[in-house]
Order: sequence, then C-alpha cells, then structure tokens
Amino acid sequence: MRSSDKTGSAPRTQEFRASAQPVVAVAADAPDIAEITLAFDDNRFASLLLGHYDQNLARIERRLGIAANANGNHITLKGPAEACDHARRVLENLYARVKLGQSISLGDVDGAVQEGALQGNLFPKEEAVRTGFEQVTTRKRGAVRARNAAQDLYLRALKRNELVFAEGPAGTGKTWLAVGHAVSLLEQGAVERLILSRPAVEAGERLGFLPGDMRDKVDPYLRPIYDALYDFMDGRMVERGLQTGMIEVAPLAFMRGRTLTSACVLLDEAQNATSMQMKMFLTRLGEGSRMIITGDPTQTDLPPGQKSGLSEAIGLLSELEGIGHVRFRDVDVVRHDLVRRIVTAYESAAPAGDRTHR
Repeated sequence: MRSSDKTGSAPRTQEFRASAQPVVAVAADAPDIAEITLAFDDNRFASLLLGHYDQNLARIERRLGIAANANGNHITLKGPAEACDHARRVLENLYARVKLGQSISLGDVDGAVQEGALQGNLFPKEEAVRTGFEQVTTRKRGAVRARNAAQDLYLRALKRNELVFAEGPAGTGKTWLAVGHAVSLLEQGAVERLILSRPAVEAGERLGFLPGDMRDKVDPYLRPIYDALYDFMDGRMVERGLQTGMIEVAPLAFMRGRTLTSACVLLDEAQNATSMQMKMFLTRLGEGSRMIITGDPTQTDLPPGQKSGLSEAIGLLSELEGIGHVRFRDVDVVRHDLVRRIVTAYESAAPAGDRTHR
C-alpha cells in the first residue's frame, strides 16, 4: 500500500492492490462521501463489464444512487461511502464473471447489486464463509447465479430438501431455476431421469379439439417447460432424452398409479391442480427421487369454487421435515422491470382477503 502526498486541503489518496483484484484508489474529503477509482487490468474485459453504451454502469448508478464515470479501463465512483463500497463489490464480482467468459445482462447487474448487499451487510459473522449467491451449473449454460435473495434461498432449498414448494408471481424464475436444477442433477448422475409435468388446464378460454397424437395435444400446455429445457440442455440431448425416456414431459393426469424412483419430478403451474390431484402427485415420490412444485396461487384457472391443491398442500406440509417452502414476492420479479411494476400494481389493487395466503 502506498500513499501519495497532497498539498493544501486536497483529500488524501490511498491506492492498494488485492490479489487477483483491480487496483482501487480511495479518496474522501468528508466522512460520509467517498471517491473510489477502480483500475481493471484488461480493457476488453472492462468493456464487456460496462455493457453497450455503458448501460451496466448506468444501472448501478441508478440502483445505488452514486455517480460513476468510465474512462477506458478506469471507473470512478463518487457518492455516499457505503454506496460506493457497495458499487465496488458489484463491479469486482461482475468483472470476475466476465473473465470466466460469462456474459453480463442488466438482470445480472441487478442480481449482483443484491448479492453485494448480502456480502456487505447481512449477517456478517454467520455469512462470513459464504462467497455470494447460490448457483446452478449445467454443461450448456455453465454457472447460473441467483439474482436476488429469494432465488438464493430457493436454490439452497432445492439442494437441501427432497421436496420443495415454490410459490409467487410470474417472472420470478421459479420454473426456470427448477428445470436448471433438475438438469444439473441429471448431468451429475444424482438422478436417472427427469419427469416434468403440469395440469392441462386452459387459461380462461376454450381451445376446442386439438389435432395430432397425444404429444401434439399436450405440447401447447407444456411449452414453457420445453423452453426451459432447451435453455439448459443442447437440443440434440433433449430430443434424445425424450426418445429414450430419460426426459418425460407429461400432463398431471398421467401420473396416477406410478411410483417415480431415481427421478427429479417437477410440477409446474401447480395452482391449477385440485386437492385430489395434488395428493395423488405428492404420493408418487419414490426412493432416490426429488420433487419440485411451483405455482402462483393468484393465477388459478380452476372453475369457480374449486379449491387449489397448491395452497392446501403448502398449509399442510410446509413445516414437515425434509420439505422446503419458498415464497417469492413482486419485488423478486426478474423477467423485466415492467413485469415487476405490473405485478405490484395487481397486488396493490387486490382485496386484502385475496392476499392473506401470500
């Protein structure tokens, strides 16, 4: 560490280099205001870190309420000391990911901001051994890190429990992360097959007769699961798995009478399962299997007066040993900022009685 002497009332500047980290220069002329300069060692990586037209840096400015200026591989942060230090952790974490060949999106920036808050503020003693948010790794996508504390809790619950319930609004990553975790288990050899299911319930409209064989008829209902599968697995591997039975995608009604052993079983859109269907599905769990159940209780498509099996099951089972339960909120939406605002508006407009289960 070295200090550079200044004359007059100019702030004292200190520079230090941490192992495998950018050079950091800190200057402060007031107790609560700081100026931090980060010097990254590779211009190309620094450019990828900043994003198109410095959009990633602008996102950090808005989220943390600081001023940030980029000049080549140097980034200067100015603002409240705590916020600047938070921004420094975010940029260093994102730069480390860029060096590993990972692309950085605005959603990744939002996730890194929340991760930086966890590293800097939450449970400093108990969390000292944690390196950041949990992640799921597959061969196609590599490491996918949780983008907020709720997703972090979700991934940890998936790794610790044989049965996990995840409830919350659309766009929080419930299904996508569940499929990623299931693919990871398959690739690690922890399970021998994937069974992905959801109720074949129309979303408030009648589609009428659908042509084709059984797969053609149910595919429209299961398309979101296929989309997630192709995100985490090579297309040829998905097709081969579907042909060999290593991957099975089927409507909930086809689960009755089966015992699902050595499998990762995912039930999506579980709010559309009746109480009887949910009990039937839960009792399919066999030896060496994991089960994940996701849904949004506020978007049920069951007939009026029909009770959702998801809410009932959570109330009855979430406290049992070996069962995890994660509840996402509107602030956990990662799909798009506008989606988050839409969900929040609907939540605010809903009668209080409709939100008692949330």
